[in-house]
Amino acid sequence: MDQSKIAIGSGELWGKGLFLGSQTHLNFVPEQHTDFIFSVLGEELGFMGALLLFLLYGLLIWRCLAVARKSRDLFGIYICVGVVSMLVFQIFINVGMAIGIMPIAGLPLPFLSYGGSSLISTLLGLGLVENVYIHRQTL
Repeated sequence: MDQSKIAIGSGELWGKGLFLGSQTHLNFVPEQHTDFIFSVLGEELGFMGALLLFLLYGLLIWRCLAVARKSRDLFGIYICVGVVSMLVFQIFINVGMAIGIMPIAGLPLPFLSYGGSSLISTLLGLGLVENVYIHRQTL
C-alpha cells in the first residue's frame, strides 16, 4: 500500500508518461492490473489524468441519475439508483485502497481493472439503465 501512495505521488501534475512509470514498470506496486490500477493511472497520467477519470465517472453517474429523474415508474428509478450506488461504491473503495484511506478489499475500478466478470456486470447494469431510458415514454 505504501508503494501505491508513492506511485500516485510521483505522478505529480501531468504524470511521467504512458508506460513510463518507474514504480509500476519495476513491479513495486502489487496487483497493479486489478486492485491498484488507480495508482498506475496516477503515476503515468498524473493528477490531470486522475481528474479526467473522475470527470468521466461523474458524467456517467450524472447521466444515470438523469435517466432516473425521467423515469415514470418507481422500479426504473430503483434500477438507476442501484446502478449508480454500485458504481460510486466501487469507485470510492478502489480509489480509497490506492491512496491508503480504505483497507484493501479487492473491489475493481469499473471499466479499468483487469477481469471480465466485473466488466460484464457493470455493462449489464448500464444496459438496464439504458432500457429504463428507452421505455420512459411507454406508460
